[in-house]
Amino acid sequence: MRKNEFETLQALERHATPFTGAAYAEALVDRAGEARFALIGEASHGTSAFYAERAELSKRLIVEKGFKFVAVEGDWPSCYVLNRYVKGDEAAGTIAAEALRHFARWPSWMWANREVAAFADWLRVFNDGKAAEDKVGFYGIDLYSLWESMEEILKYLGQKDGADLQAARRAFACFEPHGQEAQQYGLAANFYGEGCEDEVVELLRKLQDRWRTADPGDREEELAAELNALAVKGAEDYYRTMIRNDAQSWNVRDRHMVAALERLLAFHGPAARAIVWAHNTHIGDARATDMSEEGMVNVGQLLRESYGTEVYAVGFGTYEGTVIAGRAWGRPQEAMKVPPAQPGSLEELLHRIEPSDKLLMLDDAEQVLREAPVGHRAIGVVYDPEFERGNYVPTKLAERYDAFIFLDRTTALTPLAVEEVLN
Repeated sequence: MRKNEFETLQALERHATPFTGAAYAEALVDRAGEARFALIGEASHGTSAFYAERAELSKRLIVEKGFKFVAVEGDWPSCYVLNRYVKGDEAAGTIAAEALRHFARWPSWMWANREVAAFADWLRVFNDGKAAEDKVGFYGIDLYSLWESMEEILKYLGQKDGADLQAARRAFACFEPHGQEAQQYGLAANFYGEGCEDEVVELLRKLQDRWRTADPGDREEELAAELNALAVKGAEDYYRTMIRNDAQSWNVRDRHMVAALERLLAFHGPAARAIVWAHNTHIGDARATDMSEEGMVNVGQLLRESYGTEVYAVGFGTYEGTVIAGRAWGRPQEAMKVPPAQPGSLEELLHRIEPSDKLLMLDDAEQVLREAPVGHRAIGVVYDPEFERGNYVPTKLAERYDAFIFLDRTTALTPLAVEEVLN
């Protein structure tokens, strides 16, 4: 055993306490509850316990600490339907599965699953009977919804007419020749001067901050129009940048998520506090990984740079189990085996201490957990267990997160069946 590995193992053993669920994690709730931004991660987009424990922790932050909304690594249009559902809008659905049918684009299981449905149903009950300004929202802050967001803007402005509708039509007309093919748009923008940047900037300018002067009943719809325009602007930048530089397109995406999050905070008022659900690779500080060597930033880093100790990041990990993922982008979802973690990795060391669930509170962590990188598994929507070795991110644990939840054995989440989503 290498010296650093032995020292890391000893430090982990000293900091680990039994984890019996977020419902009983008093110290974690108290500490995260002091923050303005509670960032709650996941080590995959397809593990049931990550979603379930994240939901339980969020419930406590909402009920006991007064957090105002949940912002997730999802698209604005589909998440906004779920937001309307949890706030009691019958047109969005009478059960969560009806609202979740709008998550139809691959990887649909990431949000259209029973774990999210259960949280959405809880949130609807929690919001029932409350004044509009007191209801807790559910929003998407990602940027992949270029065409869906354009359609939502046109639909909304079509009810109003005027110069704003004309600006939206100009932006839509600019994108239309590319047939909703993101790569085709990126190539055209980079090599043929056929970009739509000017059109989307003008559209966002026209829709920005209109919610501030809107009638109370229209405020959130005006916000939705602005956030859809922001998603169009972010997506245009992302797809144009992606052709040239993967690292920079990553940065465009995470900077967009922070911009969307800050607009949501402005909408909810100066005292508002936010819960953020996203993968560990987004919420854990990038400077504590090898991402920084590639010139990459992420949500956790950007928020810490702006808000310091008002940010509290909780990471997740597992030793083994099953997960929902696809073998390649766009391939069918399947339940895959997650093999035992690689020797010497964070997950293997925590399992080696004892094969049980653990919580690590890292505020006063020892130097070895701040300075010695250890491999930490990350599973995306694309996964192949046969190439497991490439899924580990060198991580200075206590610099990346403020707390870490280790679940020794986990199982795949439950995607909503097609008939549940469509009926």
